[in-house]
Amino acid sequence: MFHLSKVLRVLGLMSGTSLDGIDVAFLETDGEAIVKRGPSATYAYDAKQQALLRQALADAEGMEERNERPGILAEAETALTDWHAKAVESFCQQHGLSDSKPDLIGFHGQTVLHRPDKHLTVQLGDGAALAKATGIEVAYDLRAADIAAGGQGAPLVPIYHAALSPERPTAFVNIGGVANITYISKTGELLAFDTGPGNALLNDWMLKKQGTDFDEGGAFSSFGTVSPKYLATMMAHPYFAVPPPKSLDRNTFALVYLGGLSSEDGAATLAAFTVAAIAKAAAHLPDKPKQWVICGGGRHNAAMMQGLRASLSGVVSAEDIGLNGDSMEAEAWAYLAVRAKRGLPITFPGTTGVEHPMTGGVFAKP
Repeated sequence: MFHLSKVLRVLGLMSGTSLDGIDVAFLETDGEAIVKRGPSATYAYDAKQQALLRQALADAEGMEERNERPGILAEAETALTDWHAKAVESFCQQHGLSDSKPDLIGFHGQTVLHRPDKHLTVQLGDGAALAKATGIEVAYDLRAADIAAGGQGAPLVPIYHAALSPERPTAFVNIGGVANITYISKTGELLAFDTGPGNALLNDWMLKKQGTDFDEGGAFSSFGTVSPKYLATMMAHPYFAVPPPKSLDRNTFALVYLGGLSSEDGAATLAAFTVAAIAKAAAHLPDKPKQWVICGGGRHNAAMMQGLRASLSGVVSAEDIGLNGDSMEAEAWAYLAVRAKRGLPITFPGTTGVEHPMTGGVFAKP
């Protein structure tokens, strides 16, 4: 029998692999079947914050131990934690949660390095400092235990996708910095993996060519012409032949060459790369999904959505089935924090390749 005390009021904080900002979502959940979705918000990074994080990504490239903080990483971690604390304060004030604080925060932090082949994943963010600053218990470092046990450490959102109980079999695709898929079978078995690039390559291209953070609405992607030559070269990457579970670092495809392409043609080609990688992932699924539910920032890109609808049947956005595609990962981190608090598994053989279902996380009290 379920006891009310198991339902916690939780904030999920997600910055992930993108450099867009901090997503905050409020959830009331038992970490199992009860999920009451509340308000959400995004606190965008400004140009100075993004520059600091880009430098952190560069300085993390040579890391071999997850607690190392070479170059600007220590400064970035302190700043990032402060940004999250301010986001929590603003969110709680805006949504009437200041007097009755949430019970728990699920804190993802900023991924600066992900090398599962070396049992290494690094998310910047000081959970203890965040707990002290907010006065709320914090669950963080949710990927580390899985990585240490030989898993990929990603993706972690699939168990939350399963809790949303859409029509099955179904596939959720999150197009963030990296794109990933969750497949849920008719009987609830999970298969999940990173499909390939999400928005990161396109964002970096737009910054280089136009000085803007991203291709808003797919304006450039939609009006460019895809280069078949460059697309074929990118799709020949050995990652796509590897069977799941598998996961990617944000910069796995950073050396993609698009020499000579215009801003529009490069954007169109990179959007097509994301789409082609997602479509190719269908070959790894045991059955054809009835729906492909698209979440994350990529669903706002008209070229990506058009490409996905042309390549796959049953493509819908999260909003088409009553969900929020922008806040889903933050909601998931709230849900995972409660599961970790209760000692429930958050990673599984079919999602990260870990040998047995396992829990994870580190907890910091204020």
